[in-house]
Amino acid sequence: MKSLRKFSLTKNLKCTVIGSGNWGNTLAKIISENAQNGILKEKVDMWVFDEQVEGQSLVDIINYKHENVKYLNGITLPSNLVAKKNLKSCISDADLVVFCLPHQFLPGICDEIKSSLKPNAYLITGIKGMFVNPSGIELPSQFLEKKLNRPVGAISGANIAIDVAKSEFAEATVGARTEEERKIWKDIFQRPYFSIRSVSDILGVESCGAMKNIVALGAGFVDGLNLGSNTKSAIIRKGMAEIIEFSSHTFGDCINNSTFWESCGIADLVATCFSGRNRKCAEHFVRTGKSWDEIELELLNGQKLQGVLTAFEVYEIIEYFKLQKFFPFFTRIKEISKKEKDPYSILDLFN
Repeated sequence: MKSLRKFSLTKNLKCTVIGSGNWGNTLAKIISENAQNGILKEKVDMWVFDEQVEGQSLVDIINYKHENVKYLNGITLPSNLVAKKNLKSCISDADLVVFCLPHQFLPGICDEIKSSLKPNAYLITGIKGMFVNPSGIELPSQFLEKKLNRPVGAISGANIAIDVAKSEFAEATVGARTEEERKIWKDIFQRPYFSIRSVSDILGVESCGAMKNIVALGAGFVDGLNLGSNTKSAIIRKGMAEIIEFSSHTFGDCINNSTFWESCGIADLVATCFSGRNRKCAEHFVRTGKSWDEIELELLNGQKLQGVLTAFEVYEIIEYFKLQKFFPFFTRIKEISKKEKDPYSILDLFN
């Protein structure tokens, strides 16, 4: 892995965000606000997968209207945030690159940008997901490091995108190896309404974010069954216990359990189980009996549902190593999601 040169002044650095969904665009908004205050080079680029919205290019709409009308409707974006459709030109002069898009798109993205990245660019991921392969599990930072041969940090927290975009107070956790990296990323993301704590435990920062959406499905099943906060609290407790156990089983001593009590851990889990797309879609799944594909098309306006994919991926590992008795909650979420079990069967876990 390449070592990084030391940056002495962040105000000389150019930042690019890869991804423009609701969270990617929210992070880009935060970064652009700081860039206007002299913390970075003022112009911030954001790569946008260009779509037609009512006959117009989404890239053009963002640049002329300063609003992402599809994924962050009603939020005014800073004028120094520039949407681009050409990925290579977007990152060619970037010193700092923030990845924030569904994890399944990373392989193609990495192949396209590898030769265009600056040799010592700093990278960070705001992606919540994981890759399952024959050798086990890779979190986004691990995948990016392997593909791009650079150290990669992570940012995660209790961050419902639209609320953060409205400047409602929230906090997040940054994970990075060195003190310098942690300081840079804190400077980039810290706002009066967005508080950043930093740790060295990158995998710990990502781990809960990777699996929290499985638990959010359980919370949504509870809502769909018209059960209350007591039941949902039991689901959150059960889910958190398995997140910690699965992380320990998968990553061992690479994770510090104290990280699960940061914003990236329990706070993110609670927020996701009371808000967020996976909870909403799981409630709809129980109430309507529709397929996940139908629900995604109906409710998500082009965004992707991560929880079901992650539940199936995690279960691949559980099944391969015959760990069902150690992870009954994750196993039951998979069974309900595949309509192999009735949603009410989630309560059997507490017998």
